[in-house]
Amino acid sequence: MLPNRHPGPAAPDGGGERTALTSEEHAEYRRLRRAAAVRHRRARWTGASVLLLVALLLAPLAVVAAWVDSQVSDTDRYVATVAPLAGDPAVQQVVTDRLTHRVVDNMDITAVTASLSAALADAGAPPAVVDRSEALAGPLNAAVTNVVHGVVNRVVTGDAFEQAWETANRRAHAAVVDMLTGGDSGALRAQGDTVTLDLGTVVDVVKQRLVDAGFEKADAIPAADRQITLFQTDKLSEAQGVMRVLDVVGTWLPVITVALAALAVWTAPAHRTMLLVTAVGVGLAMVVLLIALAVVRRVYLDAVPASTLPPDAAAAIYDTFVRFLRDSTRTLLVVAAVTALAACLYGPGRAARAVRRAAARATGAAGRALERGGLRTGTAGRWLDAHRSWTTGAVVAAGVLVLLLWNHPTVGAVALVLCLMLAVLALLAVFAAARGPSPAVPAGGPGRAGP
Repeated sequence: MLPNRHPGPAAPDGGGERTALTSEEHAEYRRLRRAAAVRHRRARWTGASVLLLVALLLAPLAVVAAWVDSQVSDTDRYVATVAPLAGDPAVQQVVTDRLTHRVVDNMDITAVTASLSAALADAGAPPAVVDRSEALAGPLNAAVTNVVHGVVNRVVTGDAFEQAWETANRRAHAAVVDMLTGGDSGALRAQGDTVTLDLGTVVDVVKQRLVDAGFEKADAIPAADRQITLFQTDKLSEAQGVMRVLDVVGTWLPVITVALAALAVWTAPAHRTMLLVTAVGVGLAMVVLLIALAVVRRVYLDAVPASTLPPDAAAAIYDTFVRFLRDSTRTLLVVAAVTALAACLYGPGRAARAVRRAAARATGAAGRALERGGLRTGTAGRWLDAHRSWTTGAVVAAGVLVLLLWNHPTVGAVALVLCLMLAVLALLAVFAAARGPSPAVPAGGPGRAGP
């Protein structure tokens, strides 16, 4: 009895001719192909998972690195970061009190009262009057303190202080680089385990105002008294080491992270599923970063003694310095949430199908209303209807490009771009639905005239 042959793939015989495979051989061939396909699919999922894991681990560092790089390379960005400190009431109060105390300390009120007592004695005043003149030291000290405090407060809360603050920070933009990388020059200085804020420019303005008001002693404020301690910790050198690394990789780490995430989505067999997982993972990474910022804020406030810097001023300084980092993190969290929602809506789930059907009915009804009004898109509408995936991809790509080119987009910017994208997609769907009936095809077929 002849073996059962199957008209499937043929194998070459010794003479170079191909012979048909038996049914058993064909079944084995199909089993091997399925096994190879499974291994290939499993390898793709494994590779995509590894790429995604690396991207998610790098995501928080990439955001921090981009923030450090923007503070180092962009002077306007740095000035915009620290400028609000000049108008913060808590910081203004600290600067006013600190400068007032330094000025008054350099005024020897005791020597003034002693001179007054000597002058009264020389003038022949009664001993009781001379003795009581020494009691004027307390009221005189309070009066001088009030006057100096008023002068300093007018300077610190006025436009001159904000202008001097902005000018000093713009000229000394390299100071933030020194602070982050361990330098000891500029307005922000890292010395040992302490970070200090140098108010030299502001002190010079205040001193001149006080001298003009008749307080010559204000000119004797020593240079060492121009500094305010912002932060003190034995971990400062370790933090500076991390910052130096982030400064070096600040430009490329975000690009590498995005590339790894995109490669993970492209490598996975199910692109939409991997896009959803990636978006959720990035969102969780941003939540972790926000929690870390809150923890670091608590550590920072605990590390600054109240005698050195009041808690409200310390909180204002920290919140001001990291506000762009926090805003960027929140923006990425919103982008991740929007991406995950879009991936869900394009999925096979019942809710996703219901949303797509409702959107199609709404745009279809709007398109038919345009048709009834005499506005038909014709050939353009038919082209839009036939190329819906391409037009959708183009609109999404344009929105992503706008966000990439936007200089530090905020949550509001993301919401604006998203609304514009949805409006454009809805408008294109309406135009596609208002295409009108297709032109009749001649009976002889395209290219031939009918009878």
